[in-house]
Amino acid sequence: MSSQELVRLVGGTASPYTQKMVALLRYRRVPYAITWGQPDLVCDALGVEKPRPTFMPTFFFDEAGSTKAVCDSTPIIRRLEETYQGRSVLPQDPALAFIDYLIEDFADEWCTKYMFHYRWHFEADIDNAGSLLPLGFDVSMAPDQLAQFKSWFAQKQVGRLYVVGSNDTTAPIIDASYRRFLQAMENHLANQNFMLGARPGAGDFGLHGQLTQLVGFDPTPRNITHEVSLRTVAWVDQMADLSGLEPDEQDWVSLDNQPDSLRELMAEIGRVYAPAQLANARAVAAGEKTWEAEIDGAQWTQRTFPYQAKCLQWTNERYRALSEADRASVDALLQGTGVEIMLSLV
Repeated sequence: MSSQELVRLVGGTASPYTQKMVALLRYRRVPYAITWGQPDLVCDALGVEKPRPTFMPTFFFDEAGSTKAVCDSTPIIRRLEETYQGRSVLPQDPALAFIDYLIEDFADEWCTKYMFHYRWHFEADIDNAGSLLPLGFDVSMAPDQLAQFKSWFAQKQVGRLYVVGSNDTTAPIIDASYRRFLQAMENHLANQNFMLGARPGAGDFGLHGQLTQLVGFDPTPRNITHEVSLRTVAWVDQMADLSGLEPDEQDWVSLDNQPDSLRELMAEIGRVYAPAQLANARAVAAGEKTWEAEIDGAQWTQRTFPYQAKCLQWTNERYRALSEADRASVDALLQGTGVEIMLSLV
């Protein structure tokens, strides 16, 4: 692909993964053109085969003279790294790269629970999202049509809260986890500008994507974030466009020299995400459609996700691929955080 050729994608302003990738493209100075809309409708209009499943954002890449629609931000980031040189978001140090991958995975697969829960659990947030989501696709939508779409969006999404495990029992767990996560962010950002030093990694953009919604879209988590971590609020604003940052390889901080505040973030991953991932993987292996587990002292029940079982498998594959020395460095950081239980698959 020519360095001047536009990367084309379609997504939504209220999609955390779209915001993740747009911010990353800006930082990497990759020329892009985004269409705000429904990926399946754009695929139909272009006569392009839809990905299975189709979700936001969908990228359109030229492959052997034809256009292919591709989803899933994590492999797309790696694809862009191969195509565009410089301003990498993947640390060269393998141990550091593994922790960056772990943070991105946590952002994509657990932090999205914060977003979905707050958006559809409280009346003020439901009312807000019910209106803004359809307007995000057509700002000139007629009032009667908007009212219809608002009702349809709200009923559909509230009815899907069980999918991510959000209910009256787990609501306090999600809220407590989000507040601890914000406190960990507040403490860590007091030490350095990004998760792993003075330049952003893929994990930073993963967190940013989810936080664009939690800070900038939904009223309840916005208020919580302003209460707990103003550094996070400011960080989300800055992450949106880092095209002027001039990174240097020395800006990455080795795991041995990371501040203790990084362990606080790892501890939250170990406290909530690790047991969820293991329970989900066991359910997938057993062919069960739902899983239950004790998370943070309460019973958690939700639908089984085969994709998240693959995420756990990929994390373990990356961990096992580390050299003995790099694995020791990772282990030293993670010891006692609870993340270790995620890395015991054989």
